[in-house]
Amino acid sequence: MKHVLVLGAGQLARMMSLAGAPLNIKISAFDVHSENIVHPLTLEVLGQGLEQAISQADVITAEFEHIPLDVLAVCEASGKFLPSTDAIKAGGDRRIEKALLDNAGVKNAKYAVINERNGLDAAIASVGLPMVLKSALGGYDGKGQWRLKTLDNLEQIWTEMAQCIADSNNQAIVAEEFVPFQREVSLVGARNQHGDIAIYPLAENVHTDGVLTLSTAIDEPELQAQATQMFTAVAESLDYVGVLALEFFDVNGQLLVNEIAPRVHNSGHWTQQGADTCQFENHLRAVCNMPLGSTDAVRATSMVNILGEDSVPDAVYALAGCHVHWYGKEKRAGRKMGHINVSAANQRDLKATLIQLADLLDESAYPALRPAAKTL
Repeated sequence: MKHVLVLGAGQLARMMSLAGAPLNIKISAFDVHSENIVHPLTLEVLGQGLEQAISQADVITAEFEHIPLDVLAVCEASGKFLPSTDAIKAGGDRRIEKALLDNAGVKNAKYAVINERNGLDAAIASVGLPMVLKSALGGYDGKGQWRLKTLDNLEQIWTEMAQCIADSNNQAIVAEEFVPFQREVSLVGARNQHGDIAIYPLAENVHTDGVLTLSTAIDEPELQAQATQMFTAVAESLDYVGVLALEFFDVNGQLLVNEIAPRVHNSGHWTQQGADTCQFENHLRAVCNMPLGSTDAVRATSMVNILGEDSVPDAVYALAGCHVHWYGKEKRAGRKMGHINVSAANQRDLKATLIQLADLLDESAYPALRPAAKTL
């Protein structure tokens, strides 16, 4: 039996544990805040301290990017950590991420790094308006981000950004050109220690207030080919091992990378019901030096995030093709509490089932579901 230690004790570690059990892979999780070693499903405390956690594990991996650097250093020194500290740092620092994309020859939005007030003026001159500004460290689900359309509110936005820079060590702001994209799509794939790559179909994503609400697997060969080329370039430049996600802007059929995530990803949850091998199993296969499983889509599937709700009507469980996945979290407004995978034989039936699901759910809690379903 292989023992995999996951840095982070959230829902992604939980789903890795569920996927690992049939493969006889044991999963424990290290909570980087409490330094407890916990069972990823029950959260039972199994031990304490990073050194103990590492000594018990054959492999170490991560479920999120914002891991303290001292923890990363200890894990890297053990020789057990995959994908790598370079990959995790690229996912957690937009400056490193942008440099990685440039070095890999992967298209992304024009950008500039801002450290002080003069840097903002230089960014406006080089990148142009409108622009999107993002904190280099931290910031996700719409947080730590600003839009600058004109110079009218320049000083107000700079005041907020300056406070963001001051509040965090080694913080900066990355200014990106505003990209007039038609939609966002993402690609999840896996690479193992032998360099074998297996890539899932693209997913089209819908966001509400910066948070992913709906993700649907799509079959678009031309876009898939572009995304596959870029995924391969990034994964090979990092000598990556594990599951990696790339988020793209679709600009008139041309893809630009928006972000990378060096881990299993929210937009890949559809693979649990929609693919031959889910992303969680393939991540474990990759880091445990096993052959990768097939990433073929086996049915039309969408994933609906459950945000800030801790229950759904019983009728949802009775709806054919619906599978509810709860994360065992305490209810909090806007928090990712779980997700619903919706599957059908084809896209037409998937659309019909999603509209049925929308009828059963509170529209105020799922505002994007019905409009998005109708466009499928």
